[in-house]
Amino acid sequence: MGADNALLAIDSVSKAFGGVQALADITFSLDAGAITGLIGPNGAGKTTLFNLITGVFPTDTGQIRFDDRIIDRRPVHERVQLGIARTFQNVELFESMTVLENILVGRHTRTRYGILASMIRPPGVGREEKKATEKAIDLLDFIGLGEYAHRQSSDLAFGWQRLLELGRALASRPRLLLLDEPAAGLNIVETLQLGTLIKKIRDQGITILLVEHDMSLTMDVSDRIIVLDQGRKIADGTPREVQENEAVMKAYLGETRQNP
Repeated sequence: MGADNALLAIDSVSKAFGGVQALADITFSLDAGAITGLIGPNGAGKTTLFNLITGVFPTDTGQIRFDDRIIDRRPVHERVQLGIARTFQNVELFESMTVLENILVGRHTRTRYGILASMIRPPGVGREEKKATEKAIDLLDFIGLGEYAHRQSSDLAFGWQRLLELGRALASRPRLLLLDEPAAGLNIVETLQLGTLIKKIRDQGITILLVEHDMSLTMDVSDRIIVLDQGRKIADGTPREVQENEAVMKAYLGETRQNP
């Protein structure tokens, strides 16, 4: 798939905050059904790019297209309805709700009645709520949290809270899923399980853009890697190509590889 019919197309996008240029002339496209890793040193602009794609911040220049729609000025909720979902560096759960209720919050973006109607319950909402609950339970089984459906989300171990946040994003039935450091705080076993789950999500036909500092995880799951440094794209290729790229080595290590 080329840039003209890519699921997501970033075209010459820039963003500054005051006198700091967070992103400068970023261009790339994402084909459907692949995992793309987005890496770079701290301050490279990765989270800023996520915020532009999801509508937290507007672009200064350039254009963002999703499914051949220009979305630069669309609000966050419209982008979710179009099929863009994300997780965050810090776990953002509704701690007073159960695990199932947290999933249903994400699910309500795809129901006809929404959260308010589920409280006042007009005719027909009961049937839709039952169907949404069944789908939510299926999703909890998919991510491995089915047996904890009625537990308070705040009672879950940290690794499971990470999974729950991922599940809530999936509940909105995204076509594009942005994962912002999903392995942060996980142990080795949990990270391996996360890698398996990310691949399973990709196999469901969901396109994934992954920001992750665990390079072993990123290189293992990604079909392609994009590298940012100081707000600019410096590399784009397969994991192997990126690992051997001199500009990438310089960005991470401060020096290039010396030939013998």
